[in-house]
Amino acid sequence: MNESTPTLGRISTAGSTAFGILVAISFCHLLNDMMQSLLPALYPMLRSSYRLSFTQIGLLTFTFQFTASLLQPLVGAFADKSPRPYSLATGMGFTLVGLVLLAFADSYALLLFAAALIGTGSSVFHPESSRVARMASGGKHGLAQSVFQVGGNFGTSAGPLLAAFIVLPRGQSSVAWFSGAALLGMVVLINVGHWYKTHGITRLARAAGSQAPGAPRRHVVLAITVLLALVFSKYVYLASVTSYYTFYLIDHFHVSVRTSQLLLFVFLASAAVGGMAGGPLGDRLGSKYIIWASILGVLPFTLLLPHANLLWTCVLTVPIGLILASAFPAIVVYAQDLLPGRTGMVAGLFFGLAFGMGSVGAAVLGKLADHIGIDFVYQLCAFLPLIGLLAAFLPDVHKQPVPRAG
Repeated sequence: MNESTPTLGRISTAGSTAFGILVAISFCHLLNDMMQSLLPALYPMLRSSYRLSFTQIGLLTFTFQFTASLLQPLVGAFADKSPRPYSLATGMGFTLVGLVLLAFADSYALLLFAAALIGTGSSVFHPESSRVARMASGGKHGLAQSVFQVGGNFGTSAGPLLAAFIVLPRGQSSVAWFSGAALLGMVVLINVGHWYKTHGITRLARAAGSQAPGAPRRHVVLAITVLLALVFSKYVYLASVTSYYTFYLIDHFHVSVRTSQLLLFVFLASAAVGGMAGGPLGDRLGSKYIIWASILGVLPFTLLLPHANLLWTCVLTVPIGLILASAFPAIVVYAQDLLPGRTGMVAGLFFGLAFGMGSVGAAVLGKLADHIGIDFVYQLCAFLPLIGLLAAFLPDVHKQPVPRAG
């Protein structure tokens, strides 16, 4: 029987990679993260309009990322036991409401509430859509995670451009224009939900039943501990860039707000490309080796960044984004292979942890920037990739042969 949905069209037969579904959730990931990236892209304007300190900027990031992280493991674990195919569209609805509130908020308290709603949308969207990627993978788990995540990475990279060319010239209320993107995402996700209900749940159950038993408990505990440390390294460093890079450029090099947004886009676009490469390379070479290379390999570039001039700062952010972002698809696949049958819980744990680490990091780094200076923040964060040395303790996960399509 052909697997199809009313609007997504014909896709592959059972057991093959369902590229139509992967493209659909990647597109919705792009819309979701594009809308969410508007919040940090608005920081320079909000700081001026509301006279916010770096600590208050950090608290905004903390509120968004804490709500985005708190519910994700719970949503994922619940979905493993009781799938809800249409919860993806519901999560996009939370983001829609948060966007509208952000556009018309007239106080710092309402900004915090809007950030919380947008974060809640994330907490529902990410673990469930990662489950859908696993369902649609046809055994190419790394490729599926990369296709899914590249949409989010490009959506995040679009935030500074949208802020520079649409929101900054037209003001805070123009954020409401992006509610149309949320409505489009909800329509697509309803159709993904039809496929999820009809075919996806069966696919995932069949794949989990045919998978080899999980690794010994002590290996699992060690591996998860190491992976958590690596995610801490990656996302605290990313928080230093996404939340404060524009301020660093403005204060250190005296560039305009628009120029700082364009240079932030260079970094985020590089991260989007890197995220696409990590999964397929993990399928071929093994996730452990991609994790090792991506986390530790970025260290020389982060150490040079705080001492570079404006041109080399822009140049160095390209390999930093490329190398660092390649780790996350491999981390998610590695953890899901360690814990078969817990796809949603693992996705929720690591996506949630990524947001959570970013929120704590943003708040702490904001406090440091207020008291010691933004330059010191980048000198300190340059050493975070050293934590990548812990990847040496990851046990090998024996890869199963990837089945051919059809």
